[in-house]
Amino acid sequence: MHDIKSIRDNATAFDAALKRRGLRPLSPSLLAIDEKRRAAILKSEQAQARRNSASKEIGEAKKARDEARAAALMAEVAELKTTMPELELAAKEADDELARELAAIPNLPADDVPEGADEHGNVQRHVFGAVRNYAFAPKPHDDLGGALGYMDFEAAAKLSGARFVVLKKGLARLERAIGQFMLDLHTGEHGYTEINPPLLVRDHVMFGTGQLPKFEDDQFWAVKGELLTAGDADAVGKLRSERLGLIPTAEVPLTNLVRESILDDKELPMRLTALTPCFRAEAGAAGRDTRGMIRQHQFTKVELVSIATPENGKDEHERMLACAEEVLRRLDLHYRVMTLCAGDMGFSAQKTYDIEVWMPGQGEGGAYREISSCSLCGDFQARRMDARYRGADGKPRFVHTLNGSGTAVGRALIAVMETYQQEDGSIAVPEVLQPYMGGLKVIARDR
Repeated sequence: MHDIKSIRDNATAFDAALKRRGLRPLSPSLLAIDEKRRAAILKSEQAQARRNSASKEIGEAKKARDEARAAALMAEVAELKTTMPELELAAKEADDELARELAAIPNLPADDVPEGADEHGNVQRHVFGAVRNYAFAPKPHDDLGGALGYMDFEAAAKLSGARFVVLKKGLARLERAIGQFMLDLHTGEHGYTEINPPLLVRDHVMFGTGQLPKFEDDQFWAVKGELLTAGDADAVGKLRSERLGLIPTAEVPLTNLVRESILDDKELPMRLTALTPCFRAEAGAAGRDTRGMIRQHQFTKVELVSIATPENGKDEHERMLACAEEVLRRLDLHYRVMTLCAGDMGFSAQKTYDIEVWMPGQGEGGAYREISSCSLCGDFQARRMDARYRGADGKPRFVHTLNGSGTAVGRALIAVMETYQQEDGSIAVPEVLQPYMGGLKVIARDR
């Protein structure tokens, strides 16, 4: 959420930053709404002040036995009582209009974010490992899983439709092992506090992290309804409903844990992690990655969230990236880190690093696939949530928020399957995961 005062003071810079995002200048329309809003508020405040003043003058007129003046003042107060609700409504409507417009505008890119309109403008930061050489043609994960009999898309389609999967036996356990390994690493070595959050959240929570209002169609919604049987006769038998959103990522509940609060600066940075199912309607991804487990409506992910001060936000961003990378290093998976350009970043991000893991079975020669995005959001989400901290000077300031995948468990499963596949179709279990697999070293088809 943007600060209209900052836009008033820096309109040219604001529009220049939006241009980097591929957006047209918005300050003229925003400032016009703001001018209307401030004028409406001023009229309302002036009317209230005049009403207070006139009420005081009525007493003085009566005390002076000036009945004519008292009558005129009472008539003025009566008229103000009639017009004031209209003025207050006009002020509220203008305020709401400005809030709606501001809520739909993405975060501004940091100065050091590369220029670019889409993924082609992203810049490689560094690489870990190298592409493995195989004495056979590597297969994609869905072929491997299907041949093992442990990855069933047809059964999932009967239950839930497209973009779902049923994992069985060794692959089900391997996915669980990957998630537990990540969670243990982040809590045991990286200093994150484990949280088990709700998977269903209210609209204002989705708004706080930026899913609403712009990405409403990308979410799954659960509606809780009850029949009205009392009160107004016309309402009897009708359904009153309340919706809750299924979280698209644990970033949503974790970040909102500090909403509407003022933290002590000694509590920061606050580092939180969670292993949860995630749900995405993928409304904007029709036709993309339809094969296998790459893009699912339901998937598991370990999320990392940091609540920081403005002074340590950038350092925390680098630290979060290192924590996510360590997962892939321990699994010995080849990957690269990309700095996203201004036109390819997510709605709430100020700066983003993507970790792209190498998947040898994705097309001829393999391909890099995103497995983690680590984003610095500045105070963008904090303003939407009213999340602040109090420093040594006692003044409340907005916190800075960060989030990252640490990492996507389903895509890590795919990367492990394709990287550690053997010529006979079995999957070697990475050494770091074997304790979570009861010592199992190879996942093979039952004989």
